[in-house]
Amino acid sequence: MASAVQTGRVGRSVRFGLDIGGTKTDVVAVSDGGEIIARSRRPTGHGDEAVVDGVVESVEAMRSEIGMSAAEVLSVGVGIPGLVDTANGRVLHAVNLGVESLDLAARASERLDVPVVVENDVKAAALGAAALRGEAVSMAYLNLGTGVAAGIVIDGAISRGSRGTAGEVGHISVDPNGRLCTCGQRGCIETLCGGGALARAWGRPGALPVRDILDAADRGEPDAVLLRADLARGAAAAVRVLVLTADVETVVIGGGLTALGDRLGDGIRNALIADAAGSPFLRSLHLDERIELLPPGSPAAALGAALVGAHTPQEEIVIHG
Repeated sequence: MASAVQTGRVGRSVRFGLDIGGTKTDVVAVSDGGEIIARSRRPTGHGDEAVVDGVVESVEAMRSEIGMSAAEVLSVGVGIPGLVDTANGRVLHAVNLGVESLDLAARASERLDVPVVVENDVKAAALGAAALRGEAVSMAYLNLGTGVAAGIVIDGAISRGSRGTAGEVGHISVDPNGRLCTCGQRGCIETLCGGGALARAWGRPGALPVRDILDAADRGEPDAVLLRADLARGAAAAVRVLVLTADVETVVIGGGLTALGDRLGDGIRNALIADAAGSPFLRSLHLDERIELLPPGSPAAALGAALVGAHTPQEEIVIHG
């Protein structure tokens, strides 16, 4: 994937973007011209106080590193898992971070004396992926990690829907007789291609269970072969839903499972081709040609957070290609 963002020199002002994950926080400093000028990773804390401290300390440490004064910081954007009330900067139900209800924007802004904007991490990553592609066309960002979620960018702007759930494909049921999902339904897309669901179905210890599944499938182990097929089938279903409902031109796939590289991408493409074999309609959509994988280590999520921070929650956030 071509990048529209390059490392540059420090200018007169800077915006910070933070992608807060379950264990690590990715931090970038972005010039007012859109160039990434610094990047670092820090451990993520657990609980309200630790999350607020992490935002403040990450910004202050990088600001000091690049030699910027507090007055030269234009904004801070934070991408974080959970339900996010973007208008008020409040984070709800970020279970993996130990957060139930946190006024993150207000608390961090008070300590930093800088405007802070908070966005759902997947929606922020969608915006960052659109910027990295350097195009203002329609696209979806499909995050395949422990869970499955997506964000949609149409004409360069985040598409939220009426209640902020546009693109949330993980809990669409595609098999009413399938495995029970944590949401209470059966056969959700997440039960097929979410890393957590696959690890539970595999039921064996290991640091990288999805990779272990693929390795075992390559050796011909029947259970692993079935789970590998589920992974490809579930991700293909998510791609199909995103294209058919939002009519996006491209689905960019990110998240932890993209570390599997071609083993993931080829599996999804082959599943899309197989699904289309008996359907002239699906063949006409060329879905297998419309997916891209983010490269490992992509700064898309943190970059997107910085872009979110450039706007107040009431403003439309637009990427210009």
